[in-house]
Amino acid sequence: MTHGCLKCLKYTMCVANFLCFLSGVAVLGFGVYMMVNFKLTALTPSLDKFNLASMLLISGFIISCVSFLGFLGALKENRCLLLTFFLMLFFLLLVELTAACLLLLYEKDISDWVEKDLNDGLKKANGENSTDFYSEWDLVQKTFDCCGVHNASDWGSKAPGSCTDKVTEQLRSTGCLDKLQKWFEENFLSTGISVIVLCIIEVLGMCFAMTLFCHISRSGLGYKL
Repeated sequence: MTHGCLKCLKYTMCVANFLCFLSGVAVLGFGVYMMVNFKLTALTPSLDKFNLASMLLISGFIISCVSFLGFLGALKENRCLLLTFFLMLFFLLLVELTAACLLLLYEKDISDWVEKDLNDGLKKANGENSTDFYSEWDLVQKTFDCCGVHNASDWGSKAPGSCTDKVTEQLRSTGCLDKLQKWFEENFLSTGISVIVLCIIEVLGMCFAMTLFCHISRSGLGYKL
């Protein structure tokens, strides 16, 4: 009975990690596609190296590597890979919880920093020979139906085409900062639930990996450290 449950646990880990690996590869491939076909720059100068394409590449790489370790460790019953998988999930869980706590503790400071950095980014985008910088601003302004940080006047006389409402053919009056804040407030609950679900999945993955690791250690099966 115990042996059957552990075998079921092993193949459950294999299937779950394989699906996560495929998802990671898809995200990684989409990130590469965006990097090759689009000139994207971060909205804020502080995160200049972490535009949308870069974030997709990093996320896809991390998901692929971690899930591959879990899949191979469970399939081969390799204690070293299982322990590495456990430690990586534990580290990711700590990072996510730390980030969540910092966001809650320093919400006002972060909001002020985002506003200042958006203003700096828009000034940079509005400079001379800066058409490449419009790409992510265009994406945000079209998605959230907004213009500039506070209003269209932030662009001066160089407002991009994405600021123009297609129906009225006039510049949008609402700033993107207000629209982004409202969007985060409206999706705060769903975002929180998503983070909790992700943490639960990571904890389950850690439990499964450690259970399989302990069984292999006691039985003397699989590859040793």
